[in-house]
Amino acid sequence: MNNSQQLQARQNTIRQLFANPVRLLAPMEGLTDPLMRQILTQIAADLGRPYDWSVSEFIRVTQHVLPAHVFYKYVPELRHDAKTACGTPIHLQLLGSEAQLMADNAAYAAELGAPAIDINFGCPAKTVNSHRGGSVLLDEPETMYQIINAVRQAVPADIPVSAKIRLGYTDTSRMDDIRGAINDSGADWLTIHARTKTQGYKPPAYWDKIQSFNALDIPVIANGEIWHAEHAQNCMTQAGTEHLMLGRGAVTRPDLVARVDCGSNDAMLSAATLSWKMLVTHQIKFLEGQAKTEVILVGRYKQWLAMLTKGYSEAKILWDSIKREKNKAVIISALQMSVR
Repeated sequence: MNNSQQLQARQNTIRQLFANPVRLLAPMEGLTDPLMRQILTQIAADLGRPYDWSVSEFIRVTQHVLPAHVFYKYVPELRHDAKTACGTPIHLQLLGSEAQLMADNAAYAAELGAPAIDINFGCPAKTVNSHRGGSVLLDEPETMYQIINAVRQAVPADIPVSAKIRLGYTDTSRMDDIRGAINDSGADWLTIHARTKTQGYKPPAYWDKIQSFNALDIPVIANGEIWHAEHAQNCMTQAGTEHLMLGRGAVTRPDLVARVDCGSNDAMLSAATLSWKMLVTHQIKFLEGQAKTEVILVGRYKQWLAMLTKGYSEAKILWDSIKREKNKAVIISALQMSVR
């Protein structure tokens, strides 16, 4: 395809992606890794409301174009048409501060099969921010513009480029400048975590502040503090957008994506509810997944189980019984016993 045809193809892709309310699984460093993505997207598909897509954990860009094995490590789905086993597309997220270097890495990611490039301006981690990455760049709207625009120019015209931001770094005083940078950059859509970096993950999320970004001529996706279907409805109303990205709430209640749009329909809610017995099967699959060592796999599972205690009373009972256990087989046995 020539450039004009690629541009038309991208526009068609975006229209198709946002033809209906979008439901996304959020990128969460150290949490939604490939194994967790596989499990959570499979659950959503089994419940009849698959995620429209998910976004990878950020791949950090510092000094050079990363080798292919790094991209495959973070996004092994690239080897399978950039989709999880159940067919959920995975968009690749980059984090960095040097526009040309970000552009070069984005171009290579596209060569490897990334269907879209997302740029991280939201990570609040101190170690990331101290190296001029993530949310600290919200204080540099011009740099944000340069990065997004450089990536847009570097990847093929049919590959969408998106950005994820917070409302600001220490406060919201730069929101107008941030909105202007996004508007001029060529981004195809924008995801907003409705808190500043300083506010971290402490409730509440300020969904209403997303409203002003709806003036942009691109889709806006709301994110932050969505733990229940009621939160989702309130978020969409206050933010003025029907598109949602689900994060920690989707880990504590893996059926959240299916329950969001059920309203008060009891039959729909029942069909969209993941019982503990059903979830046990997926937890065992997680424990049978791939990791460098069993110690790492068990540690990752315990991280998930600790979060599940916020969504399932059975998880709290299990957590109390195995939180010091290191043997995977013993944990699997305890899981099986929890549904007998």
